[in-house]
Amino acid sequence: MKYYIGIDIGGTNLSTGVVDETYKIVGRGKIKTDNGRPYGEVIKDIIETVNIAVADAKIDMDDVRWIGAGCPGTCNPETGIVEYSNNLRWDNVPLQTDIERAFGKKTYIENDANAAAYGEYLAGAAKGAKNAIVITLGTGVGAGIIINGRIFSGTNFAGGEIGHTVIVVDGYQCTCGRKGCFETYASATGLARMTKEALDAHPESKIAQLVEADGRISARTAFNAAKMMDDVGQAVVDRYIKALACGITNTINIFQPDILCIGGGVCNEGDKLLLPLKELVAKDVYSKNSRKNTEICICSLGNDAGIIGAAMLGRSAEGGILKNVLERRKSEIK
Repeated sequence: MKYYIGIDIGGTNLSTGVVDETYKIVGRGKIKTDNGRPYGEVIKDIIETVNIAVADAKIDMDDVRWIGAGCPGTCNPETGIVEYSNNLRWDNVPLQTDIERAFGKKTYIENDANAAAYGEYLAGAAKGAKNAIVITLGTGVGAGIIINGRIFSGTNFAGGEIGHTVIVVDGYQCTCGRKGCFETYASATGLARMTKEALDAHPESKIAQLVEADGRISARTAFNAAKMMDDVGQAVVDRYIKALACGITNTINIFQPDILCIGGGVCNEGDKLLLPLKELVAKDVYSKNSRKNTEICICSLGNDAGIIGAAMLGRSAEGGILKNVLERRKSEIK
């Protein structure tokens, strides 16, 4: 059996997996990113996670067909250079070359959200769809777009940056330089910030009790306060879901995909997030009276989507799923 290595470079963690031909992860490696470190330090840790994952899988590097890496920002798969990543503060770094030099394996790079979308398309909630969008709610807001079975990344490889579309003019400052970006409201970071603002304004709320117990504010804090029937916590949750619905409605209005999947830790809230979100989108989406509306669901692969999608980038580069299917059908007809 052949194996494939997928590297998911996040703002919080570097996660690597060895993936087999059935999309099962058979070995893992993980190290904290410590966002903002120099690229030279991060690439050493990326290489280390690959070594850890290969050892965990109990295989040899000779068994690996190729390596794929998903990274936030603008990744040029033709040159192998990460041209810009505002979250990692990288400019024109030779990610593909450095990984290939370390392991002697063909390496593919892609935007991390695109890789996660490809993973969900191959083996997760979007499996079987023709057109799909996957939005990841993490340190930032990423989106991967699958059109006719292929990753869409635009002419300059920066397509799909839905997180950097503005939903509030002159709103919160975004790391990209704009104000009011979808990312500043719908990311886990944005949710934590809104929770902090609510705590400062209402120190008597149950949010304060949760923060004291946990020692920090997280994306879960407001939801947990809401479950305790705290009005302040519920107000934060309502504000967050409204912002998320706005960005998702915009996305559906532009692309009209078969399915739109959302992923990230906040999605662990399940129906407490999904049901009011669907209600708001259904009310505002332009296609509300269409015969078939976009299905909205929670991703099924969790953090594994980025690893699986990255590991299979070589397949996309070689022609994608649809091309393989068409070639197989032609051979069957002959």
